Amino acid sequence: MKYYLIAGEASGDLHASNLMRSLKKLDNEADFRFFGGDLMQAAGGMLVKHYREMAYMGLIPVVLHAPAILRNLALCKEDIARYHPDVVILVDYPGFNLKIAAYVKRQLGIPVHYYISPKVWAWKEYRVKSFRKYVDEMLCILPFEVDFYNKHQYRVHYVGNPTVDAIAQRDHKEETFRQFVTDNHLEEKPVIALLAGSRRQEIRNNMPAMLEAVKGFANGYQFIVAGAPGIDPSFYTEYERSFPQLKVLFNQTYRILAQSEAALVTSGTATLETALLNVPQVVCYRMALPRLTYWGFKHILHTPWISLVNLISGREVVKELFAKFFTVDNIRTELHQLLHVQRYRQNMLENYRDMQQVLGDPGASDRAAAIIYGKLHL
Repeated sequence: MKYYLIAGEASGDLHASNLMRSLKKLDNEADFRFFGGDLMQAAGGMLVKHYREMAYMGLIPVVLHAPAILRNLALCKEDIARYHPDVVILVDYPGFNLKIAAYVKRQLGIPVHYYISPKVWAWKEYRVKSFRKYVDEMLCILPFEVDFYNKHQYRVHYVGNPTVDAIAQRDHKEETFRQFVTDNHLEEKPVIALLAGSRRQEIRNNMPAMLEAVKGFANGYQFIVAGAPGIDPSFYTEYERSFPQLKVLFNQTYRILAQSEAALVTSGTATLETALLNVPQVVCYRMALPRLTYWGFKHILHTPWISLVNLISGREVVKELFAKFFTVDNIRTELHQLLHVQRYRQNMLENYRDMQQVLGDPGASDRAAAIIYGKLHL
C-alpha cells in the first residue's frame, strides 16, 4: 500500500515516524512519501519537503511567509496527485493540513485519516465541520477528545497517548539516583528540575522568575535545567553565571525528571511527561499583558485549564501559575507545598495515578496503524 503523510513540526515528525514503523509491521509492502523530518526519513520512504521549511508560527510570520506557504501547498497537492496514495495521513498542523484534506477529498477521492487531532476543543471549534466533511477517520491521543467530538456528532477513535509509549520505552529506566549524579558529576543533594520551555523567548520569559523562586531552597537542593533540543548550550550561560548552583543538562529530560523531588514546568507535553514520571510539579507560564491575557483565556478559549494533566484529569491536579498568577511568590509558595507538605504532595501523586489509568497502556502508534490498515482492507 502507498501512504502519504504530512507532519509540519518536530513533534509531528516523531509521532509520524513511530506510526510508519507500526504500519510496516502490518504491511510488508508499505511505501511512504511525506512532508516531514529526519525521524520520518530514518523510518524509510521519500521526504518531499522538510518541516523546517514549513514551520511558521504566529500571525506575523505567517503573513510574511505567505508566498512560501502557498508554494508548499501547491507542491503538496501536485505531489499527492502524482503519487496517488491509497491513503493520506495528516498529523496535527491544522492550518496546512485541513487545506490538503479538502483538496484530497474533493479532487482526488482518496481516504483521509488524521492522527493527533488539532486542539479545536480549545479554540477554532468551527473546524469540526471541516473534519466531518473531509476526514474519514480521526485518531485522537487525548481521551477527553472523544466526548468533545461526540457532542458534534463526529465519531473518532482514542488510540492512546504516544507520551505513555515514550516514557515506557525510555533509556535508563532502572537508574538509581547515585548513578545519575555520578554520570553527570552532580552533588548528592535532592534535585529540583526546571523545564522552562522549548523556544528562546519562552525560556527568557520563564527562567528568571523560576530561578528567583528557587533561591530560598538552595541549601538543601540542587537545581537542574533540562536544556531544550535545538537551543545552543551557550544560550544558558547567562543563567548559569548568575546562579552558580544551576546545572544545565541536554538530552536527559526523562533522566532528570525521574530523579527529581519536584519540578517547575511550562505548559505543554512537558507537564504530562512530568506526571507520568510521578514528579510533583507546578506549572509556570509567563505571558505578556497578564491581566488582559487571563481575561482572554476565561472568555475566548473553551477550556478551563492549560496543562494536559488537568485537562486529562478533568479537574485541578497541578497548580497553574500563568498570566496574572505567574509571580515569584506564588511559585515559591507552591514549591514549598510540594516539597514539605506531605499530604499535599501525596494527593498530587494519587491524582497522577488516576490520570495514568485514564490514558491507558502503551501502544498508541500500533493501535493507530491497525485502524488505518484495517480501514483500507474493508
